[in-house]
Amino acid sequence: MASQANNMAQLLASKIKTLPNVKITRSVDANAIFVIIPEEAIEPLQKQFPFYVWDYHTLELRWMCSFDTTEADINLFVDALKKLL
Repeated sequence: MASQANNMAQLLASKIKTLPNVKITRSVDANAIFVIIPEEAIEPLQKQFPFYVWDYHTLELRWMCSFDTTEADINLFVDALKKLL
């Protein structure tokens, strides 16, 4: 059975996969999502939600879901991302 974190990662991936200028770069098999978004959106999004730039050459990001990530958390994140895109 998938954990709560894995379920939330799958939910996040499903909500962002059709957004313009968002590319999921690896399969979402656990609680991490690797993505590329426009460079100008990275810093403003990081000010609201902590995450790492995984690869500075490609600007691939790593977004993590935790055991306590909720659907409301996912919705807040996706809304903020949409505003920046």
